[in-house]
Amino acid sequence: MAQTTRPPFRADHVGSLLRPQKLKEARESLLGAQTADSNLGPHDNELLAKIEDDCIRDVIAMQEKAGLSAATDGEFRRRSWWLELIMTWSGVTGNRQDASSPFGWKNEKGKQQDFSHLHITGPIEWRPSAVVKAFEFLRDNTKLVPKVTIPSPPVVHCFSGGDPMILDDYYDDMEEFWDDLIKAYRQELAALVAAGARYIQVDDVTLPFICDPDYADVFRSWGSGPEQVLNDYAKRMNAMLEGLPDDVTVTMHQCRGNREGLWSAEGGYDPVADVLFNQINVHGYFLEYDTPRAGTFEPLRLVPEGKVVALGIVSTKTGVLEDADFLKRRIDEAAKYAPLDRLALATQCGFASSIVGNPLTEDEEAAKLARIVEVADDVWGTA
Repeated sequence: MAQTTRPPFRADHVGSLLRPQKLKEARESLLGAQTADSNLGPHDNELLAKIEDDCIRDVIAMQEKAGLSAATDGEFRRRSWWLELIMTWSGVTGNRQDASSPFGWKNEKGKQQDFSHLHITGPIEWRPSAVVKAFEFLRDNTKLVPKVTIPSPPVVHCFSGGDPMILDDYYDDMEEFWDDLIKAYRQELAALVAAGARYIQVDDVTLPFICDPDYADVFRSWGSGPEQVLNDYAKRMNAMLEGLPDDVTVTMHQCRGNREGLWSAEGGYDPVADVLFNQINVHGYFLEYDTPRAGTFEPLRLVPEGKVVALGIVSTKTGVLEDADFLKRRIDEAAKYAPLDRLALATQCGFASSIVGNPLTEDEEAAKLARIVEVADDVWGTA
């Protein structure tokens, strides 16, 4: 079976990769302790940038050796998967100290810590982005398709506390907030496209939160409820994507949280699947599917012709290498609901959504990427 005409490729991964120890140590020594607000968001430290450059060249080589079709920079210039973009712009700062997030990081023992909580301090306005600058280096240093990742607009809304907390901050009108936010995103996308980006992934955790019954009261406390929030988020996503050139591929990653082996939500895609697959105007998806927390493959029956879902059945939360036959069986199970040509294979999330990373080694990470390519080649005939 031929390669997909657009990403996701038959063998792909979400984006972030384990930071080498020398990079983590350099960031802390040059920018300050990882708990300090000064270590959030983009930086202009020339010495650290040179160390990042070297590490990114190495991690590009690792992806090329694995046989992948696309490469990321591992998000090596970021402390967090989402803050570097948002905190480039004006009007947004780090954790709001007088409020806590209703969303938290969990493990088998329950909630371990709160999410970050953005503080909207003024009108959200786009400024030249650290993400674009990072993409330009990736573009110039790989022979693969360069892929860039950005957080979704709903993430900004959700992690700012929804309507009540946003209205308690700078904005008096939610449409004004959304207008400013979407305008900034459109400017960001335009800058990425101008820099040559043709494979853009929008990372989102909000729709999986809507799938979790434990968070339903949170969305109701915003004055709406899960269904209304879902429809509004789809509307905002589509507004962001309007006017993009036809040769730009946008995928959407869905995750239940991924930080140092922890997660944030559980529940199958059933409550959001129709909107996700048929009302949001992206070309493909990366769906977490490495644990029962993600539910069954049944929602894949709603994937329309022309879209591809990369099945995230290779876990980044553990170093245990998935057996090739196991992965093939899982793909076969998914193919009962969606034709094989609408499927691909990927990791369930990034390997390091924050700088600390998940509990596995760089060698284990490389082995997992190579296994994805191996299995995709066996199943589809090409990775």
